[in-house]
Amino acid sequence: MPQIGWFEIIIIVILSIVIIGPKDFPIVLKKIGSWVGYIKGYFSKIQKDMTDMENVVEDEISLEKSNSNQTSDKKKDE
Repeated sequence: MPQIGWFEIIIIVILSIVIIGPKDFPIVLKKIGSWVGYIKGYFSKIQKDMTDMENVVEDEISLEKSNSNQTSDKKKDE
């Protein structure tokens, strides 16, 4: 995977300032930051939902195991 060093970042920033213009550059950076924040929040929510779903499934599995153990114990007593 290619890595980006400080020199490449400086070149990208300079080219961005030249292409976009120094007046609009902070506005563009703010907009990109808000997009990145939105995307991070979206993926964080998905990850939380998946974790919650996994916990629910694990709880249901453990309940089924305990119920099956209780029914098998009752059958042994009879």
